[in-house]
Amino acid sequence: MGEQQRVQFPQEVIDEYAALGVDLPALFSAGHLGTRMGVEIVEASADRVVGTMPVEGNTQPYGLLHGGASAVLAETLGSVGSMLHGGSSKIAVGVDLNCTHHRGARSGLVTGVATPVHRGRSTATYEIVISDEEGRRVCTARLTCLLRDLDGTTLPSAVQR
Repeated sequence: MGEQQRVQFPQEVIDEYAALGVDLPALFSAGHLGTRMGVEIVEASADRVVGTMPVEGNTQPYGLLHGGASAVLAETLGSVGSMLHGGSSKIAVGVDLNCTHHRGARSGLVTGVATPVHRGRSTATYEIVISDEEGRRVCTARLTCLLRDLDGTTLPSAVQR
């Protein structure tokens, strides 16, 4: 499933995290699970996060995209948006995820687009729409993250410069 490509972030966000010694693309990657599943984040800001995932390798026994795979893509994208909203002093922790599966996908890539529904001081909620290559909606998800203060929390060494 290859190496994860670099995410495009607004320069002011890159600068904010670099000043803290944090490798922003590593922090906002899909993580080990997302990497195994082929998730690639292609665009990221607090207003919109876009990512893709191959159907191949992420199917259930009937050959359709696994609903859990859609959930992984949705939670990844919504979490990235929540963390970007929270800024460098917060960490986003998912507290509620729901997914409605509208149609099956058997091949190709699915694309998820996360947009904010609510962005507060202590929570952020994102709607994530996952579509197939023909633009047909495969899944609609909603993720709410708790935004916790980073004080006393150590980031994984993989994201520190």
